[in-house]
Amino acid sequence: MRKICIVAGARPNFVKIAPLTRAIAKSNDADCQLIFAGREDDPTLEDTLFDDLQMRRPDVCLGVDSHRLNEITAQVMGAFDRYLDEHATDVVIVVDDLASTMAAAITAKKRGLKVAHLVAGTRSFDINMPKEVNRLVIDALSDYLFTAGVKTTSVATREQQSETSQTYMVGNILMDTLRQNLPRFRQPAIDIAAGEYIVFTLNRKALIDDEKQLQQTLAALIDATGDVPIVAPLRPNVLGVVVRLLQMSNINIQTSKFNIQSPLPYLEFGWLTAHAKGIVTDSGNVAEEATFNGVPCITLNDYTEHQETVTVGSNVLVGSDNAKLCTALGNMIGGKWKQCALPDRWDGRTAERIVQILLN
Repeated sequence: MRKICIVAGARPNFVKIAPLTRAIAKSNDADCQLIFAGREDDPTLEDTLFDDLQMRRPDVCLGVDSHRLNEITAQVMGAFDRYLDEHATDVVIVVDDLASTMAAAITAKKRGLKVAHLVAGTRSFDINMPKEVNRLVIDALSDYLFTAGVKTTSVATREQQSETSQTYMVGNILMDTLRQNLPRFRQPAIDIAAGEYIVFTLNRKALIDDEKQLQQTLAALIDATGDVPIVAPLRPNVLGVVVRLLQMSNINIQTSKFNIQSPLPYLEFGWLTAHAKGIVTDSGNVAEEATFNGVPCITLNDYTEHQETVTVGSNVLVGSDNAKLCTALGNMIGGKWKQCALPDRWDGRTAERIVQILLN
């Protein structure tokens, strides 16, 4: 019996893990333990998340609670090391590029365990980004590098550090989750009509901290979208910043078409983005989902870790250039968006491929 341990560091990881836990459960040759680096009472892990994803809650929570990246790394290494003292493990699967992801990979490798990285090969090529450091370390330590696309496969293969490391283009596991839940999406209780609104999301710290640029971006977004309403599901800390900046621009939140919402459950957010006229975001995951749904998407970054969303899909990068943002919004609202298609291996079978590789 192959003993597999999956380590999640934050809420978005569970969206990718859900299909993997189901695929492992179907196998008679593997057993899976699900570990969360944070606290059991983490407010982002609401019960509806696990109900929506049709998966169990984590088997073990390491209890790490810090916002300082190096503290997170140290605490996760210590707590995960103690977990491994008590649980026989053959393979540790780490997800994405968080400090906790890197910490789990280092700890597992020091114990001589096999490490699998989902999703490997993603790069910004900006070494000043903490996540870029995490990616380089995790990929260098991993025995199995599971990539989502051609570009990431090329990067992971080129940078392989060991003859025992193997790169596998398994596809985009987010699509497994989307295909599973598409019929279950439910419309949120917001006064909107399908195809008649823009979704705006904001998460990245660098963009939130640059308040002068963000204020200009919000003003450009509101001006360029005309009468089209904007629906913005925002986390509490982001919501406060956005409300203050809109007020500084003399925009009345109560009467504005800028409709700020609290974060939505997974199935409701999925409906919202799938039925939008377009999306403006800084999230790679949201841009990937937009490509799957064929919804025009503008990303407020100069790069994307998943280049296929731009070269094949519906994503356009505008960075911090508000002139580009306004031009792209004009095309979005005017129905002049580029042709797009599904990238290779976005077929909903990624988790199945991963389990086959780990067991064979």
